[in-house]
Amino acid sequence: MNEEHRAQQILDSGQQFPDPRQYTAGRQQDPARQQDHVHDDPARQALLDVRHEVAKAVVGQDPTVTGMLIALLSDGHVLLEGVPGVAKTLLVRALSAALSLDTKRVQFTPDLMPGDITGSLVYDSHTSAFSFREGPVFTNILLADEINRTPPKTQASLLEAMEERQVSVDGVSRPLPTPFLVAATQNPVEYEGTYTLPEAQLDRFLLKLTMPLPGRTDEVEVIRRHAAGFNPRDLDAAGVRAVAGAEDLQRARQAVATVAVEPEIIGYIVDLVRATRQAPSFQLGVSPRGATALLSTSRAWAWLSGRSFVTPDDVKALALPCLRHRVALQPDAQMDGVRVDDVLGSILASVPVPR
Repeated sequence: MNEEHRAQQILDSGQQFPDPRQYTAGRQQDPARQQDHVHDDPARQALLDVRHEVAKAVVGQDPTVTGMLIALLSDGHVLLEGVPGVAKTLLVRALSAALSLDTKRVQFTPDLMPGDITGSLVYDSHTSAFSFREGPVFTNILLADEINRTPPKTQASLLEAMEERQVSVDGVSRPLPTPFLVAATQNPVEYEGTYTLPEAQLDRFLLKLTMPLPGRTDEVEVIRRHAAGFNPRDLDAAGVRAVAGAEDLQRARQAVATVAVEPEIIGYIVDLVRATRQAPSFQLGVSPRGATALLSTSRAWAWLSGRSFVTPDDVKALALPCLRHRVALQPDAQMDGVRVDDVLGSILASVPVPR
């Protein structure tokens, strides 16, 4: 089985990436495009190898790893949603190790202050001057654990870092390392003592990925590894090694930028996001920023899949993780138990697909 087919199986297997074939049937690929592939790109192969390295430490979360790679390729951020104990922290640590990137973790609590994240000025008694002490945001991948447990003031301290890739303290702007990604987590079942993220901040996240509980086979494998001595705090012992680096990621981003997008695909993306604004179940639809996010992630997935052009199936595969956090249900729809993903699925099924 070649890497393209393996990548497609991984994407189709995840709950956050629905199988695009459920929305389309019988469409034939343009014969002129069939040879337009990028199988021999070393940067692509390096990033495909990252998935296998992460799988040495994390079982059953391949779609989430793929989503994280798409976010890195698109220079965006990720909101991870899952119950405690599904290896969110371990996944981020393993991904950072496989990419040879620096990572830091911040546990968001009600008493966390903005300076605890961005850094602050500290008085040096030896020099009788203030010096800047960097906060944990100065890293490549920041794990913001349980971001909805800290007040809005502290949540907002990440906005400049996420959008501008810099931190401003005392009138001085300090650039963040490249690449920079915020992976924020939140618990979907416990809301007591939490602060809902405002729409303005949710829109800053490129993707919202769900991390489901593992199936029985995967859970058996998790327990088997622990019984054999697996230590989640020792990734070296688990065999996780660096197979790519920041240079590979930069080359990959440059390659993704060359992926062709036909006018029909652009029109299809616009039609999808406009349909969310007209859906009766939504009181808030997707903004133009969401449309550009869907474009960039579709390009990244097309490139990871070994193609130099975007298809409608690429757009459909990324529609749910890219759009689900950018819409808001009507109050009566919430009371009726309507799910955002179901409404988006109906939109995907109803909007005409370009031929």
